[in-house]
Formats: sequence, C-alpha cells, structure tokens
Amino acid sequence: MNSIDVSVMVIFTLLVVGCGLSFSSSGKNMKSYFSAGGALPWWMSGLSLFMSFFSAGTFVVWGSIAYSQGWVAVTIQWTMCIAGLLIGFFIAPRWQKTNVVTAAEFIKARLGQRVQKVYTSIFLAIATFSTGTFLYPVAKIVEVSTGLPITNTIIGLGVLILLYTAVGGLWAVIVTDILQFVVLTAAVLVVVPLSLNEIGGVANFIDKAPENFFALTSGEYSWGFIFAFALYNLFFIAGNWAYIQRYTCVATPQDAKKVGWLFGGLYLISPVIWMLAPMVYRALNPDLAGADNEGAYLLMCKEVLPVGMLGLMLGGMIFATSSSINTALNITAGVITNDVFKQLYPKTSQKTLVKIGRLSTILLGFVTIVIALLVPYMGGVVEVVMTMAALTGGALFLPPIWLLFSKYQRGFSILTTSILTLAINGTFKFITPWLFDFSLNRAQEMLLGVLAPVAILTVFELIYRSQKQPAPLYQSYLKSQQQKEDVAQQQDAGQHEADNSKGNRVIGFGILVTGLILFCLALLAEKGAFVVGAMALIVITLGVFLLVKFNKQEKAEVKYEYQ
Repeated sequence: MNSIDVSVMVIFTLLVVGCGLSFSSSGKNMKSYFSAGGALPWWMSGLSLFMSFFSAGTFVVWGSIAYSQGWVAVTIQWTMCIAGLLIGFFIAPRWQKTNVVTAAEFIKARLGQRVQKVYTSIFLAIATFSTGTFLYPVAKIVEVSTGLPITNTIIGLGVLILLYTAVGGLWAVIVTDILQFVVLTAAVLVVVPLSLNEIGGVANFIDKAPENFFALTSGEYSWGFIFAFALYNLFFIAGNWAYIQRYTCVATPQDAKKVGWLFGGLYLISPVIWMLAPMVYRALNPDLAGADNEGAYLLMCKEVLPVGMLGLMLGGMIFATSSSINTALNITAGVITNDVFKQLYPKTSQKTLVKIGRLSTILLGFVTIVIALLVPYMGGVVEVVMTMAALTGGALFLPPIWLLFSKYQRGFSILTTSILTLAINGTFKFITPWLFDFSLNRAQEMLLGVLAPVAILTVFELIYRSQKQPAPLYQSYLKSQQQKEDVAQQQDAGQHEADNSKGNRVIGFGILVTGLILFCLALLAEKGAFVVGAMALIVITLGVFLLVKFNKQEKAEVKYEYQ
C-alpha cells in the first residue's frame, strides 16, 4: 500500500472509533449499555445483525472457496438468506416477547439457576474461542495488504476493537456497524465493475473460468453439506446469544420480524457481489495454492482499485470484522455482568454493573487476541471455522430456540441434548480418526452436528408430551414474562428518543464524511475515477438526506414536548 492508502485507512479508523466513543455516556444502566434500552429502530438492528454476522472471514474463508471452487461459495452463503427469512417469520418475534437482556436470563427464568450456570459456562468457553477466529481473518487481510507481521496485527487490532466496545456499549456497536455497512458496500460495488473490466468483460470471464466453475455445488460442498449448513445457519443466527440481542433490543415483535427479513434480503444479494472478485482473480491468476488463496479477494483489489480505495476497503474490512468481535464481546460481557456477577452480588448498583461490564469486555478482548494468535497452529481459518460450526452449532444454539416453542422441555432434557451432542460430535471429530482410522467428510460432520440435537430433543418432546405435564418452572416463567412486559412499558421513553436521536445524527455525520473521503479519492484516481466519483455522490447524498431528515424529526419531537 502507498502513503495515500495508509492515510485513508487511518482517517477512517479515527472516524469509526470517534463515532463509537461518542456514546461513552449513553450506558447509564445495564439495559441501556447491553441492549440500547430495548427501543432500537428495526433497520438499525437489522443492519447491525448483518454486519455482526459478516466479517473479513467472508472474504478470507468464502473468498478462498470462491477462488478454488467457484459459484458454490455463493450457494453456501444463500443458506444464510433462507435462515434470515425463516427467523423473521417464526423465531425473532418470540425472542422479542421474552423481554430479556441476555439469552442466559431467559434460560434462568425458564429452566432455573442451576441449568443457567452450566449453560453459561459452556457458552462463555465456546463464545470466547469463536471470537478469536473472527479476529484472525482481518489480521490476515492486513498482512496480505501491508506486509505487516500477523502477530503484531492481531494484537494491535484486538486492542483497538475492544477500546470502543468497552466504552460505548451496544450503541457504539450499532452505530459503527451501520457506518461500516455503508463504507464496505460502496467499496465492494466499486471492485466488481473494475474487476470485470480488468479481465475484458463478463463474456471473457466466463470463457476463461475453469470447467464447472459456475456449478451450484462442488467437491466436498455437496447438496448434503448445503442442507446441513442451512440448518446450522438457522440455529446459529436464531440461537447465538450475540444475535438474539438484535431481536430483543427492538420495541415490538413486528420490528423483530423486520430485523430477520432485512438480514435475509441482504444475504440474497450480497454474496453474488462479494464472490465475483476472487472468482475473476482465479481466471486472471490460477496459480495460487494452499493458504495463499485465502488472500485472493485482496489480491484482486490490489490489481484494480485506484489510489486510496484499497485503504478504505481495508478499513471497512477491519471494522466489519470488528463488528462480529465487538458484538460477541458485548453480549459475553453482558452474560458475565448480568448472569454471573449480579447473581453473586444482587445489591450492586447499576453504575457499578456498567463498570463490571466494561472490565469484562477488556478481559475477554485479551483472551480473544491470544486465541487468534493460535489459529495458524490449528489447521488454518477454514478448518477452524467449519469444525466449530459442526461441533457446536446445533448443540449450543438449537436447545434455547426449542424452548421458545415448547412448554414441556426442562433443564435435564436441554442440558442432556447439548452435552450429549457435543460428546458425539467430538468423538467423531477427534477420537474415531485416532483409534479406528475412521473420519467423517465435511457434509457428514455438518449433518451429524445439526441432526443429532434435533433427534434427541424430539425424543424428549414426545416423552414429556405423553405425560401431559408442562415443565415445573413454565408457569412461573409466564408470570415473570408478564411482569417484565409491564416494566418495559414504563421505561423512560424520553431517554430512548434521546439515544435514538443521537445515534441518527452520528450515523448521518459518519456517512457524509465517508462520502467526502470517496470524492477526494475520485479526484486523485488515475483509473476508475468515474465509478468512484459516482459512488461518492451517492454516499454524500445519503449522508445529507439522513442529517436533514433526522434534524427535522428531532425539532418536531422537541416542539411536540413543549405543546
């Protein structure tokens, strides 16, 4: 990268961190710090869910598959679209009605404190490990682009990300997510036409592509794998404790539905745009092998992007990945604060609980950095991501979702399902290959991981239904849910409006500044100036529109209050 790219990356980094730190005073109590007061606009929460799920791993993991095997990388990601739509229709509104701050709080109310403690311990261990796998891909991208040592990059990025997450809470996460969405969308849309132009157009790209490069499935990514991965994504996006937060922080069940639908709609379009660049690079340079193909997307960007755009793209990827990390840090710290510390010290003030939440975020951030440093020694990021999905997806995330629909499941059945599934998956992954020289392929691993908990929970459901006896704590759960709903209706609406108004202003300002950066880069560009300039005008127009709209809305609210 040249000095202009570095300067753009630094400016964008300061912009994102500044927007996040501007919410340092917004977390006055635990609910506002960890769930934005439960009154977040649905479109903000939906975009944040999209960016929280998305990371640099999209370009490293799926980009690697797109380079080596083609369109199947798009097929794999379309399973996330299907999952989002189903969640919007059936699952997200049920989570919103629980009125909880964390999923652990729901498990405690529904199954009791003993079950919650065990489940929380499992979640904290797996979530902390998974967060480290989010940090590694973005460090890999920085290494490919700049030549900086990956160890230094992991440490530096990890510290930067946990800084604004610890200070600003969920509002910092949400607002920076939306800013990153705009930046990355603009940058990626610039890459696509420039990549196709580099290879001589769509027809030439198709002609130079390898045989079966546009097939829906390929190699180990068979229809069996696609089906299993679709179920995994349904369980993961609906039951991951970090993503549950996006359904519970909006005001109504209808808003929660829209969160899921927006996520699904974005994942219908985005994979096609994302995966074209590494696929084109395969036609241009088919010689990448092994771990080198993990950098295919960035190598394409380096080929075609005008001066400064690579820095903006890299900044967008860094903070898109930080979205996944800071979402996980925020919710994990919320579990420690709300479901561990608060239970041990119930008389702790809200101010102290917020401080504990920030301290937890910092400690978890350092653990994340250590795990990211170990990823290369565990077989590489693709192997780690797929293994974690197969081992933990169904075991950890399906049981709480099942609880939303069943009044019969109880602590014994839920814990048995999770622990037994983890044991079965672990046996076939690590023990049978060692003892009996027998191992499952990728599709079989994924199918076992998602179907085993479905089968176990179905057996328990049939047994309990035959007894016609709801779970012992179910009635008390219904009462506590009604109480929480009554309390939620009495929340300070004025504070919610103030936080929303501030969030709107920060988003509009951030988008406007991003548009101005793009415009300056268009003036400097020796190639692709028209594409960059057109995108700059679109982003500037969007930023001005949002600032004007939100300013009018705020004035109208103030005028109404004084009438």
